Amino acid sequence: MELKDYQKKCLKDIKLYLQSLVEYKDKYDKYIEIDKEMAFDYDFPKKAWEQCEIKNNAGEPVVYKSKKNGINEPLPNFCIKVPTGGGKTLLATRTVDLINTIYLKKKTGIVLWIVPTNQIYRQTINSLRDREHPYRQVLDLSSGGRTLILEKGDRFTVQDVNENLVIMLLMLPSANRQNKETLKIFQDAGGFDSFFPPDDDFKAHENLIDRFPNLDYFGDKDSFLGRQAKTSLGNVLRILRPIIIIDEGQKAYSENAQKTIRNFNPSIVVELSATPPVGSNPISHITGQDLNREEMIKLDIHVVNKATTNWKDVVLASVEKRNSLEKLAKEYESQTGKYIRPICLIQVERTGKDQVNNEYIHAEHVKNYLMNECGISSDEIAIKSSEKDDIEGIDLLGKECSIRYIITKQALQEGWDCSFAYVLTVLTDTSSEMNITQLVGRILRQPYAKKTKITDLDESYVYCYRPNTNEILNNIKKGLEGEGLGDIAGRVVPESDNTDSATKANTTVIRYRERFKKFEGKIYLPRFILRENYSYRELNYEMDILSRINWDDISLKDMESLVLSPEVKSDVVISIALSDNTEDLLEKKISVMRTTGFVADYLFITRHILDIVPNPWIAYEISEKTLNILRKKYSDDLINANIVFIIQELKKTLEDQRDILAHNIFVEMINNKEILFFLQCHSSFALPTKMILKSNVKKLTRDTGDPIVKSLFEYVPEEELNTLEQSVAVYIDKQQKLLWWYRNLSKQDYYIQGWKKAKIYPDFILSKSNEENDDYSKVLVVETKGLHLKNEDTAYKKSVFDLCNELGKEIGWKELGEEFKDKTVEFQIIYDKEWQRKLNEIFDYA
Repeated sequence: MELKDYQKKCLKDIKLYLQSLVEYKDKYDKYIEIDKEMAFDYDFPKKAWEQCEIKNNAGEPVVYKSKKNGINEPLPNFCIKVPTGGGKTLLATRTVDLINTIYLKKKTGIVLWIVPTNQIYRQTINSLRDREHPYRQVLDLSSGGRTLILEKGDRFTVQDVNENLVIMLLMLPSANRQNKETLKIFQDAGGFDSFFPPDDDFKAHENLIDRFPNLDYFGDKDSFLGRQAKTSLGNVLRILRPIIIIDEGQKAYSENAQKTIRNFNPSIVVELSATPPVGSNPISHITGQDLNREEMIKLDIHVVNKATTNWKDVVLASVEKRNSLEKLAKEYESQTGKYIRPICLIQVERTGKDQVNNEYIHAEHVKNYLMNECGISSDEIAIKSSEKDDIEGIDLLGKECSIRYIITKQALQEGWDCSFAYVLTVLTDTSSEMNITQLVGRILRQPYAKKTKITDLDESYVYCYRPNTNEILNNIKKGLEGEGLGDIAGRVVPESDNTDSATKANTTVIRYRERFKKFEGKIYLPRFILRENYSYRELNYEMDILSRINWDDISLKDMESLVLSPEVKSDVVISIALSDNTEDLLEKKISVMRTTGFVADYLFITRHILDIVPNPWIAYEISEKTLNILRKKYSDDLINANIVFIIQELKKTLEDQRDILAHNIFVEMINNKEILFFLQCHSSFALPTKMILKSNVKKLTRDTGDPIVKSLFEYVPEEELNTLEQSVAVYIDKQQKLLWWYRNLSKQDYYIQGWKKAKIYPDFILSKSNEENDDYSKVLVVETKGLHLKNEDTAYKKSVFDLCNELGKEIGWKELGEEFKDKTVEFQIIYDKEWQRKLNEIFDYA
């Protein structure tokens, strides 16, 4: 599964912290050897945090809140702040890999994965047990194919933990010592004997309890037999020092929950939360805007206030809207092949069988209305409640599923993961914020995490019955805040039955500042253009670059020099039967070695490289060549044991080779004049002449609170810029030699297509003033980067920008007419902590 930009940044932040953690943990271990008491005062997690200079979205340092585990050791802990729909479980699996690789330096061990509800528990364990699911694949690649997914009642041994990455799922109540129903994990039990000394080895038991003083035990230290550790799951976890992942981490902040979690003696704790509580250490600050830029959520949210006293009118309006969305979805499928079946969620007041009466709106009332008066088949209607679950085990995203309406009261508040939900119909008392706030997030996910470019299919809809408009808007905004999406609350659009007039009333059209109106429709930026006969079109990566790669030119020399680990872990399989010797009742008949893990075959490797090599036949040939190369040096058993490592190295090789070949093709096409860095009206990008924004959007201001004055448009929404970008924007707005500047929007505005798939969306378009008149002499295209993001991707962008600058010297704007003949374009990357100096150089300041 390809990571989003914000996910990559989040994992980079985590990686930096873990690297710093290793450095200070080494110092801590050395202090332990010298003076154990002194070492306990050495807060290595805090020192590592402070070295990384972790900041929030406002650019302020995040103060680390120190914690200790059950044996009084400093406990590294951090929180991944990720809104609903942001891929928290995927980030968690990747984080487990980073922790094992960087901090713990191993592939095996135990992860205690704590979740808050039964719904999330079932979803998570089903995903992790599915070997085809991206979450499980990440764990399998991390563990070398040796992943065990366990539940509380499962037994495991020392060997299981030593040879596998063991993921144990646990419900939050089960981890709470105060819950009398679930104290079994702390009770003495069979099946865990291998983790403890023999019962009669009293000294070993004492030594074990001395090492882990918080173990539960029988007896007394001063008694004749001494103390004996209980063979409980709780004690096993304390001995193993697990990685702990806490889903919905904000729900684990009661005193009892925190004490119990720390008492498991974790080596590190990672919380996942959309709304980190006070006391957490948020290492990342993923926002709703981050998700929106990646096209992952349906915005705007249209709230329809039906002027009626009859709930059936609200349902009918919802049905009409859902039907219109399905019509658009079918047209979209015919054009793209992507299937969407819009679903309407209907929230009612009652669902219980003994609650059917005319006083409250019941699920059966709504179902009967949908069937009898709206003509909807019963197959298309499902009820989801504590008593009845019509969607249990059903793949709502599958084409074979016919469900279009789901009636519920509160059963979809958590764990809902269906991106086909577009319409929320609220038939309950909207003055109760608990109803709407916990359901609004259920309709926000964008199908396939990709905008359709069809406006109605890229937005979501809430229909209300008996609402107070202010109450419903406030409660929806509270719901967004609870989902970690508070920064997009301005994208909630109240509408009356007259949608067009309501939309216009709640949006503002902003245009160029008066002094810049003469530039409207006349500011163009160059792109890489493909020449076809006597016409030109925009360069397309898949069609024009990837399709030209000759995969026969791929070099697999790196695979020839690949060194595999000689250790082959095998299971011993022994068959025992009755013995022919009457003195021996049993006799070992067969003993064989069976290699565990994946079996290396061409199809297995092919499936894992198709994201790089799009042609399955060619991918199969590459897989075949790779295995043939390795079989010249290694046995099949050894190859099987190293198959995960082999695939990782092969993918690196293929990616590097693909990008090298793509670059060569790109340069050759430029030299042959097939690709041009061109600037002409019909093929180049023109800056937009107007923007439609919400009326209540917060405007960017200077650090003094004064309004910005040199933006091309009348104002700039603050939410469109991160902390670094805001600092840069405010600084450039003060420059005397700047004429105007424009905030270029990712996934929406000007981009450059190079020889890699990802388009480059620069952050700013600046214009340098012509001192002779109120015009501009140069356009600067600027990309900003944090210093910790100086990486291969940044190096690629710089090389593309360098090429643009080189080719830009060969072209002028004179082809566009007299008014452009003296203008030039320049591309720059500027980094955090050096951007001010760089901008001074750009604007010719000393």
